[in-house]
Amino acid sequence: MYDLDTRRRALDLIAQGFSQNSVSKQTGISRAAIRSWQKRSDPSVRNSRTTCPRCDGLSGEPEDPAAYAYLLGLYLGDGCISASKRGVYFLRIACADSWPGLIDACAEAMQLVRPGNKVFLVQRQGCQNVTCYSKHWPCLFPQHGPGKKHARTISLEPWQQQIVYTHPWEFIRGLIHSDGCRVTNWTTRLIGGEQKRYEYPRYFFTNLSADILGLFTDALDLVGVQWKQANKRNISVARRASVALMDAHVGPKY
Repeated sequence: MYDLDTRRRALDLIAQGFSQNSVSKQTGISRAAIRSWQKRSDPSVRNSRTTCPRCDGLSGEPEDPAAYAYLLGLYLGDGCISASKRGVYFLRIACADSWPGLIDACAEAMQLVRPGNKVFLVQRQGCQNVTCYSKHWPCLFPQHGPGKKHARTISLEPWQQQIVYTHPWEFIRGLIHSDGCRVTNWTTRLIGGEQKRYEYPRYFFTNLSADILGLFTDALDLVGVQWKQANKRNISVARRASVALMDAHVGPKY
């Protein structure tokens, strides 16, 4: 919770021309909170946030493309879109209780992508379903369709490809946070005639969809991360320089 003075300071910085991202870095306040305060204080901002960037003749990209790239990665891994009886869709992304930081990051990204809609958590056994209702989720995630993702073709629209090209690390981070992990592997080496244990960090990404694996490796190629396909459902990143890059931009779940 933030006090009134904190809110006023953030909004004053916005009024001076600072971006939401800049104000967030200066104050430590989340972008979702800043955007929510803007929406409440300025009706014109509120009204503009209710429109969809992909329909109503707008056909633009989401307002916060970096948040969208992260959310896209989460959706492709652990997300689904379902229709309600009222013709409204709800996006649901399952996040394990073991990673509270991931739950917060997912909820913030979802709020930034649809700032005019409420994001809420639904407790399930061992996980939280981060959920948000909107009639526009199929506009924003055209990969939505019947059946499981690995049983149908998954490809990005040109506007999504451009967002991933501009924000590849956010996309990679979303995929790793959904269906990936950072682990410590070990092996033995003969040193001075004696077998010694050697440990090294490694990233894995696991998915049943060959298309989603391909989107992940394409993004890795874009940022210069070397990878290997361990088997038909696992991508491994183990080279020291590439792991260091992943650590700098992704890191372990938290």
